[in-house]
Amino acid sequence: MTWKPLVIDVAHPPRSGEIVERELLDCWQRARQQSQRVLKIIHGHGSSGRGGSTKTVVRNWLFAHRSRFRSIVDGEKYDLLNPDVRQLHDELGDFNDPDLGNQNPGITIVWLF
Repeated sequence: MTWKPLVIDVAHPPRSGEIVERELLDCWQRARQQSQRVLKIIHGHGSSGRGGSTKTVVRNWLFAHRSRFRSIVDGEKYDLLNPDVRQLHDELGDFNDPDLGNQNPGITIVWLF
């Protein structure tokens, strides 16, 4: 059986950090209600390519609420060589995600409890 993450795009259009944080909380609550196990957060990586303010807001929010999540995987480390991704694959089964293995700094994967 193949599963898909619940995808949330907080990068388009650009928005304030407060709105991004509210959307992250809403998405987390919706995912729990729908029994989703994985979130894929699209936050972009900024016009400089080194990380924008939305990426910083997302990763700081995730860190502050890390007790709500089983694992948080930066897009740069989202591949089957990562032990957290391997365990996610082993426990949840196959998944088809074009970002897997592409070192995408514009996303973060969140595995929920």
